[in-house]
Amino acid sequence: MSEEKPLAGKQKQIAISEFFEKNKHFLGFDSLQRSIITAVKEAVDNSLDACEEERILPDIRVEINRLEGDRIELISQDNGPGIPRGAIEHVFGKFLLGSRFHAIRQTRGQQGIGITGVVMYGQLTTGSKTTVISKVKEDSSAVRVDLGIDTRKNKAIKSGESRDIWIDDITGEEIKHGLKIRTEMKAKYQRGRQSVYQYLRMTSIVNPHATISLAVKDRDGELIEEGHWPRTTGRLPRVVEEIKPHPHGIHLGTLQRMLREAEERKMTSFLRHNFSGVSMRAAREILGKAGLEESRQPRRIRAEEAQAVLDSFQKVKLLNPPTDCLSPIEDLLIKKGLSKAIDSRFASTVTRDTRVTQGNPFQIEVGLVFGGDLASDSPIEILRFANRVPLMYQQGGCLLTKAVESVDWKRYGLDQPGGRGIPKGPAAVLIHLASTNVQFTSEAKEAVAGNEEVLGEIRRALMEVGKGLKNHLKKSSQRKKAREKFELINVILPEISQKTSQLLGREEPDLAPIITQIMNAVFCEEALGWDTTRKLTTCDITVFNYTARARAYTILAKWPESETVAMVDNPLGGRKETHGLWAWRLDTLDPGSSAVISFTVSGLSKGDWTDMEIFFRGNGDIIGATKIDEKLLDEMRNKEALDAAVEEVRIKKDPMIENLAERAEESVQVPNDEGVIDMGSLTPDQGVDE
Repeated sequence: MSEEKPLAGKQKQIAISEFFEKNKHFLGFDSLQRSIITAVKEAVDNSLDACEEERILPDIRVEINRLEGDRIELISQDNGPGIPRGAIEHVFGKFLLGSRFHAIRQTRGQQGIGITGVVMYGQLTTGSKTTVISKVKEDSSAVRVDLGIDTRKNKAIKSGESRDIWIDDITGEEIKHGLKIRTEMKAKYQRGRQSVYQYLRMTSIVNPHATISLAVKDRDGELIEEGHWPRTTGRLPRVVEEIKPHPHGIHLGTLQRMLREAEERKMTSFLRHNFSGVSMRAAREILGKAGLEESRQPRRIRAEEAQAVLDSFQKVKLLNPPTDCLSPIEDLLIKKGLSKAIDSRFASTVTRDTRVTQGNPFQIEVGLVFGGDLASDSPIEILRFANRVPLMYQQGGCLLTKAVESVDWKRYGLDQPGGRGIPKGPAAVLIHLASTNVQFTSEAKEAVAGNEEVLGEIRRALMEVGKGLKNHLKKSSQRKKAREKFELINVILPEISQKTSQLLGREEPDLAPIITQIMNAVFCEEALGWDTTRKLTTCDITVFNYTARARAYTILAKWPESETVAMVDNPLGGRKETHGLWAWRLDTLDPGSSAVISFTVSGLSKGDWTDMEIFFRGNGDIIGATKIDEKLLDEMRNKEALDAAVEEVRIKKDPMIENLAERAEESVQVPNDEGVIDMGSLTPDQGVDE
């Protein structure tokens, strides 16, 4: 006992900021090279969040100036709403001050330690304070303040406060609203794949609504590296809504706390009002299986009874949580983002339906680009993202990388020695995980932790874009051979015909039937253009019949249908097969003739849509098109009908929503590991390859 007292007397509470000061590697400041990337990440994430919350298209500038030794100066500026004077010291000088920590919705960060860690790291390594200039729209002038951190008290040390008109250093114009941060720190700027340049390049891809620029200068003020990524869309990400926790993601301690703090008088009310996916029917069934009366007061539930409720959560069929808590990038914008950072000839993208793991909604998006200036003899570039934030380290230990390695890429046209691992070829793969609760392997949030449900969903998305690449390569090869054959015939045959006719003294014969007989193929090609006057995307599909008999086909085109994208001019009419798929009937296509299907699409900008997938119904093959799989098309129609019915009933708040939602959840199952059918799966080998 006498030895324990002195030991107990030495125990004292550690301030959270003091803890992070001694364990800065938890925040990503574990090396001079990574420290600068971490600091830029926190500043840029904050700028993007602030702009999006106020519905402002972000303009973000990052400047890095090399100083003496290993010191650098970091300046970050945005056009966001700014921070009111009274809140600056709390935002930049206090750890674990976060408005998003308890919110269940997709966010870039939620711990409340990011930008404060930058202030702390600068102070710790150089002894300097961080300067903040903030201008809110309502104020006539901007406030400037120097900040440090009292790590023992976990609060800011503010000094040198002043007010003045804020003039932009580059444009010379007065800034109406925005934020500028300047700090010095010990760090090393480097180039390459793990650099600030690469981080901002990746950020621009998944944030196509933002304009981002970088300027890096040496000690003499000379520019040594720069980057500029202008926005490619004026559409901001959709606003995410906060949702209630789902019973499948609740732990016992959390449930007990919720019961203690409950204001409801009955357990049925408690379950319905505090959880998503719990209807009155489900609440009664949960309590029945737990052996509890509906009228029990939540605050009077004992520990063993809470455990029984928790066990019952897994035994009752519950609705999935709402999906408006997520903000996916979406297919078209992924293509636009990739196009401004990577020069490629082909892009295939997919945004999967929302899924749920352990009660947390998540959504997978994948983009694959091929060709252009991408290296053909190196491993493909893997661009990993979680909630629109680039993941730049620990690639080998990341779930997203393991998903890429688990796919057999040889069948999709990429070289993969041994049939496993990262494939080689002129390609890049983007994987974006959007979730209300991304599970990382460490506090630095650099790699996604293992999860079989998430892994399976990523694999399915990768195989979908892989099929798109396979079809593209097959179509390109077929067209190339057909063109070479056609050009060869059209050069040689006319010359033979001309010389033979001259020798025999006869009139030259009509070569069209002969060329048609030699070609013996139906050929399809598509062209996407832009009507500058009307601001419309023009689409032409031409089908050539180079066979000896008349043909009849139904031609189907995949197009980017959405709430804002519509088909305008469509002379041949046709019909909608399902969402994003339109069909036209070509009744008679005589030998040697061709038919053109033309239509225009509104709601897109120039260059938004660059590649069209064509399918067909009919006998024989069409070079440049894929035969439609009718079974998969029926599956898609059924799913679309159920989704529409669920949404209609949800709007009307009809009690039948439960049954419809459950039917929609169980309706579309494919007899392989690819799960629910998506538009990108419309290929004849679906269900066979995998």
